[in-house]
Amino acid sequence: MDRRLTLYILIGMVLGVVAGWLVFTLVPKGMEGDLHGTFLKSFGLLSSIFLNLIKMLVAPLILSTIVVGIAHMGDSAALGRIGFRAITWFIIASLISIGLGLLMVNLTQPGLGVDTSGASAKAVGEVAKLDFFEFVLHIFPKNAIDALATNNILQILVFSLFAGVALSAIGEKGAPLVRGADALAEMMLQITGYVMRFAPIAVFGALAKVVASSGLDILWTYVKLVGWFYFSLAILWTILLSIGAVFLRGRIWTLIRYIREPMMIAFSTASSEAALPKLFEQLDRFGVPRRISGFMLPLGYSFNLDGSMMYMSFATIFIAQAYGIELSMGTQIAILLTLMISSKGVAAVPRASLVVITGTLAMFGLPVEGVAIILAIDQFLDMGRTATNVVGNAVATSVITKWEGMLEAPEPEFVEHPHAPAHGAAHGRAGLELDPSNFEDETK
Repeated sequence: MDRRLTLYILIGMVLGVVAGWLVFTLVPKGMEGDLHGTFLKSFGLLSSIFLNLIKMLVAPLILSTIVVGIAHMGDSAALGRIGFRAITWFIIASLISIGLGLLMVNLTQPGLGVDTSGASAKAVGEVAKLDFFEFVLHIFPKNAIDALATNNILQILVFSLFAGVALSAIGEKGAPLVRGADALAEMMLQITGYVMRFAPIAVFGALAKVVASSGLDILWTYVKLVGWFYFSLAILWTILLSIGAVFLRGRIWTLIRYIREPMMIAFSTASSEAALPKLFEQLDRFGVPRRISGFMLPLGYSFNLDGSMMYMSFATIFIAQAYGIELSMGTQIAILLTLMISSKGVAAVPRASLVVITGTLAMFGLPVEGVAIILAIDQFLDMGRTATNVVGNAVATSVITKWEGMLEAPEPEFVEHPHAPAHGAAHGRAGLELDPSNFEDETK
């Protein structure tokens, strides 16, 4: 199924670009009946249905996996150690991502010569104010049901941590709830399998809509920004995967193969949430116990958005360059630290990177209307940064698992194995019977 789904997603991407270009080229805009608008709504409906179904899975999946993972971990010292290592990795990765973004945008200077006459503050909308104290307060939920209802990943993570530790502390009394959470995780992963069958159609709709709306010519208008940004992302991928290879050795190539499907979903839909359920499943197959991935991935989705952080530093300095504003190194470092703090917990907010950039521009007295310059191609940039977020979290989770000495032998990559999520959710795939000789080359 996986091999066919990967192929179908690729086909959906190609057909989406072709269909969108045909609509953009052949269907006139603004005519009576607005046929062009109908096409856009139809394409958008395909991707929106898929994203809604995925968002339906996120909250119960995170809640159940974290609760079960912590309850089965049973060792608070191990949980603290994993948490400390994870946060350390996230901070280092964040500094690398934002620092590389600042370095590349200063070296390449894609903002020089950009026409800013069309930029309007109206296109940006209300400026979001960045408040560190409000951010800290927002981490802690005042209503667990509201956090689940709004898919607030950071608040769900906090509640799930308390619930998992509490269930572990009360022992046998909490066993029924642990089994219930285990069954919930298994059910959500089964539903994920059903929803993912719709992914190629959603990918088709997402790409068709953006191409039909803006055309491919918009890329040529911003070719310098898009080109240097994706080149910078490629450097970031190389750095992250190279660091991962230090720990995983030859298995880094296996990891790349296993996560290519969630990467493509993230890239084509520009949604980190869309890739999360599939990423859980693929890391199961790679050999990451669910009690690790169930803790690491939600934490990473709040604190380890490598692609988004590079984009925010890149875009902020790009706008300053476009307006001919010279920024001292001290100011740029201050912007870097501000972005590091304000970017946390934005995964569940659509186009949250633009909100953070807007607030940062306002804080440092830079022209907020500059965000309008990149609005036209934000979708194309969002695709790359979202796929990078998936890569960064997959590498971080795998490395921490290896660091803990808990990385297991991988399951065959393309095998129908409908019960794998059940084993992974409860016991870190302990129930799988695998022949280690099948993986001799991959684990060397």
